[in-house]
Formats: sequence, C-alpha cells, structure tokens
Amino acid sequence: MSRNSIIVPEGIPFIAVPAIFALTSWFAGYPVSATLLTLITAFVLWFFRNPERKTPDAPGLVISPADGKVIFIGEAEEADILKGRAKKISIFMNVFNVHVNRIPCSGTVEGIRYYKGKFLVASLDKASSDNERNAVLIRTEDGKKILTIQIAGLVARRIVCWLKEGMNVTRGERFGLIRFGSRLDVFLPLESAISVKVGDVTRAGETPLGVL
Repeated sequence: MSRNSIIVPEGIPFIAVPAIFALTSWFAGYPVSATLLTLITAFVLWFFRNPERKTPDAPGLVISPADGKVIFIGEAEEADILKGRAKKISIFMNVFNVHVNRIPCSGTVEGIRYYKGKFLVASLDKASSDNERNAVLIRTEDGKKILTIQIAGLVARRIVCWLKEGMNVTRGERFGLIRFGSRLDVFLPLESAISVKVGDVTRAGETPLGVL
C-alpha cells in the first residue's frame, strides 16, 4: 500500500486489531461487544484517512502542513536550528482532523532532528519545547529556510516522518503523520507576509499560511 492510498499504511495494524475482535464477537454471538468494536474500527479507519488535496501553485506560498486550528502567530526565538528569530505559526490538530502532514514549501530537506520529550497537552505553549517532537528544515531554491516541527500531544505517542536529509521535496507532498492528536509549528523568515490569523481552520496542502 502506497502513501498516496486512501488509508495511511501505518494505520493498518491499528485498524486490523479491533476489526478482528469485532468479527470474532459477531460470529461468537456477542452483539453488544461486536457493535462497540465495529464502531471503534470505523473510527480508527476514519482517523487514518488520507484524502487527496489540491495544492495552490502561486510562487512564494507557504501552505499549511496540517489540518487543524491556528492557535498562535507571532515572532519567536528558535535557538536550536534556525538560531534566530522567525515568524511562528502553531496549528493544533484534534483527533477528528486528518493527521497526514504535508510539505509547506518546495526545496531541499537540509536537516531532520528528533527530540525525546514529554506528552503534555499539545495546545500548551511549553509543548513546543518540552514535548516529543520532530523538526524538519527545508531550504528553498533561493536560500530561504522554513522549519516545520511535528509535536506529539497528550494522546499522541508516535511521530512518523518519511523524509531523509538531502531529499528534494515539493509543496503539498505528504511527509508524515502524528497519531491521535497533536500540533505542528511552522517557522517562516521574519520578512514573510502571514496569510492566516488565530482561530482560522487550515487544511494540509491547501491553506496558504504566508508568502515568502
């Protein structure tokens, strides 16, 4: 199964387990348990959905890497990778959002860095620095740097990233997911024009966050 399939391959084990128990319960004559397990199977199947998206092709756009709600916009210090100030946009994904993450801008993957950490509620400010997370740095063709950080949340326990350093990537391309609720932070150069506001709902691969 490819990563462009209607269901993310990493979700298959999570779907198969309740599905098998549901079928067993139906055949064994336990309708209440079978119904509950069928509903759980349907929810997990829906959670790992992987819809197609139409990515805008206007030059200079940075698009949302995640479905969710914008919970923060502002200047922030990113001392570890960018080593300076940048414009930061935080997007919170609840368990009902599509959790497949997409490349915000075309370029080359210059660095990937994984950090072990806690599993605090992803909407908290300190989740950016304290939680388990995975940072992906992309350098555009004209040398600008965009940093995207996948951040695990209270329920999330697994960050998946399909990228490798040195890869050339295209805006809107799928690059990973976070299981069961989480957050993404995007850092843009200070001169970037921001296209969203706090409270906006974003769609991965479609919603412009800003212009470089």
